[in-house]
Amino acid sequence: MRRILLYAGSIVALGVAGAVLWAAFRVRASATHADGSYRDAWSPVSAASYLDYREAWWQTWPPAKLQQGTVCISCHTVVPYAFARPELRRRLGETGLTPAEEKMLNSIETRVKDWPQMTPYYTDAVHAASSHSTEAVLNAVILAAYSTEKNQPDPITRRAFDNAWALQQATGENAGAWQWQDFHEAPWESSESGYQGAAMMALAAGTISMQNSSDPATREHVAHLRDYLQRNYSAQPVMNQLYVLWASEEMPGLLSDAQRKELLRKIAGLQNSDGGWSLSSLDRRQNLKSEVLDLFKHADRVDGSDGCATGLAAFALEKAGVSVRNPVLQRGLAWLSTHQSQQGSWWAASMNGFRDPSTGMGHFMSDAATGYAVMALEGAENPSAAPDSARNGDARAKPQ
Repeated sequence: MRRILLYAGSIVALGVAGAVLWAAFRVRASATHADGSYRDAWSPVSAASYLDYREAWWQTWPPAKLQQGTVCISCHTVVPYAFARPELRRRLGETGLTPAEEKMLNSIETRVKDWPQMTPYYTDAVHAASSHSTEAVLNAVILAAYSTEKNQPDPITRRAFDNAWALQQATGENAGAWQWQDFHEAPWESSESGYQGAAMMALAAGTISMQNSSDPATREHVAHLRDYLQRNYSAQPVMNQLYVLWASEEMPGLLSDAQRKELLRKIAGLQNSDGGWSLSSLDRRQNLKSEVLDLFKHADRVDGSDGCATGLAAFALEKAGVSVRNPVLQRGLAWLSTHQSQQGSWWAASMNGFRDPSTGMGHFMSDAATGYAVMALEGAENPSAAPDSARNGDARAKPQ
């Protein structure tokens, strides 16, 4: 018992230390313009610098390296980088890919081209198949995101989709989805992460209009994916539902009007008093860890607003057509604009235990937070919304 108490005390001390370090880097003073614009209220240059540094670090981190000089795709660092960095490039007037983007895309293309010979990240009998299919989906997701800059998917992007479709489950309760890595680590490697991965695949397929493909087999794969997402939507945590809301912009019909309105009410109801959202409220899944980790969570302020949850929620609202003048979205964007650190990043803590912020691994969640924060703030500068409310429901409404 004494050992447990000493261990718990150490956890709390580390958590408090981490919170102090976070606070030291946390706030960047900013304000919005009178017209509600956030263009000069945060630093895109600093955000780009942070994201480039972190992606380059990931590419040289020994545990991330794979065969033929390729690199593992991570949900926390690589995927948000792939979504956010092109937006920053347009904002900053850059004319070409960054070195980190070049290396990321070259790695993915190498693995897609030689897919049958590629060894998955996890090779043990329990996780090899799920590791393989998870990567196949993320390869397609990232290449589809970059296809928008080329105006049409190239052969390597189509091959990435072929690799992923070949691993789509055809039978059972998860028909239409993919086996997904599950290490009981929310939000990207848990029992519910496969649904989020499927939603991202729908986003990718919708981005290049695969639902309208002339190939019957492709349309069938998309139909099975759509059916899986719709069939399992109601059982998902809000975080997963946000990804479907995002994907529905590219693949209309994933949500009914009633589902969309209810989700917008739910998002509004989960907003914290400071205007942000927390990962713990968007994904309330009880992980299968020791109860001692709850001490980590409280000490590391997991229940407070963070950049990952706030960025994702705000971005999903924008994709749903919610106006930047809407109070819920406006408060979320204001939180983001005032919580960029001097390093250029936004903070988020792991829901699975304390991570030392002085280490490279300790920044994983902030990598994701920064990517999603950038997407939300950039999205606010290019609103697709009606003047005062969501296209199908008002985000100001509270849950009934």
